[in-house]
Amino acid sequence: MSVSADEFHILTELRNKAEQQLQAGTSRTGPQWSLGVDALQMLYRMSSDPGRAEDALKLLHELQVHQVELDLQNEEMAMNERDLAEDLSLYRELYDSAPLSYFVVDLTGKVIQGNDGAAELLSLERDELTGQDLNTFLLAQSRPLLLDLLKRVAHSGNKDSCIAELVKDKNGSRDLRFMASTCSRREHLLLACCEC
Repeated sequence: MSVSADEFHILTELRNKAEQQLQAGTSRTGPQWSLGVDALQMLYRMSSDPGRAEDALKLLHELQVHQVELDLQNEEMAMNERDLAEDLSLYRELYDSAPLSYFVVDLTGKVIQGNDGAAELLSLERDELTGQDLNTFLLAQSRPLLLDLLKRVAHSGNKDSCIAELVKDKNGSRDLRFMASTCSRREHLLLACCEC
């Protein structure tokens, strides 16, 4: 297995940090860390033989260093997990409370997901959005405009927009600007919608 220069640098840094913690006595490889019975028996046998005692000490040291390396990696992963959870929470809040209506739709305009603004725009509860066909909320003459937008964006991968008219309610019909882009895998489209 070949290791890149960056990976080698990271592994060397990790080893040096583990060595420093062991030498300083600041590692946490205390009572909660233990060698397996087989490893202890092997170390005992090796240390009992004067010719192999030095090898046993080296092996024990390597095991301790490796354990500290694992502990350091575990701490870093836990910290990264907390950071990712905070980022996810922030982006979820931004998505949910955005002043625009956001939809994730398939290539035919069927809603996969929407934010609170999208639910409010369509006078639905948020959990009712999934599976809704956006065309059913538009006037008949506007439906081809939205479908054409979705096809263009899906085909080209470029961002584009159109204006379509929402079905009349007690306030009359409303003109909406749909702005579309593709997601990274082009399986779905992202739509932002606002009143004109």
